[in-house]
Amino acid sequence: MMRFLLNPNSLPSESGAYVLVIRLKRPLRLKRPRWHGIRLKPGDYAYCGSARGPGGMKARIGRHARKSKPLHWHVDELTMQGTVLGSAAITGASECELMDGILAETGAMQPIAGFGAADCKHCTTHLALLPERSEIWDYLLKLAPGAVWRAS
Repeated sequence: MMRFLLNPNSLPSESGAYVLVIRLKRPLRLKRPRWHGIRLKPGDYAYCGSARGPGGMKARIGRHARKSKPLHWHVDELTMQGTVLGSAAITGASECELMDGILAETGAMQPIAGFGAADCKHCTTHLALLPERSEIWDYLLKLAPGAVWRAS
């Protein structure tokens, strides 16, 4: 039986890396300068990020889950226009390790080079378009049992 946390406030407040799962119900044309005009097709996306500041992963994921916020990170356009379906918070991991695992385990595609990874020397992107019947939740629960939040 899958076990999910009830809300992002239950996630760990330590620093670490996280995965957001975001659903776009309709195409999204990006407006931020670097990717202005690039169109993301509808589907489920996984975004890998890190949280090293105050409040750690709980604070960062909680911010991403809110609709009302100033645009700051690349992923904010997706979270504002799409629906955050849930997340996983992994203490001691890096967003690069998480992206490598998602690509290997789910067969996801990389829709935009450099997205969320502008200063990363390892990854092409930190955003993945998941296949229609992705096993993302099974994979996230293996990585972070007890630290996966899924919206109902």
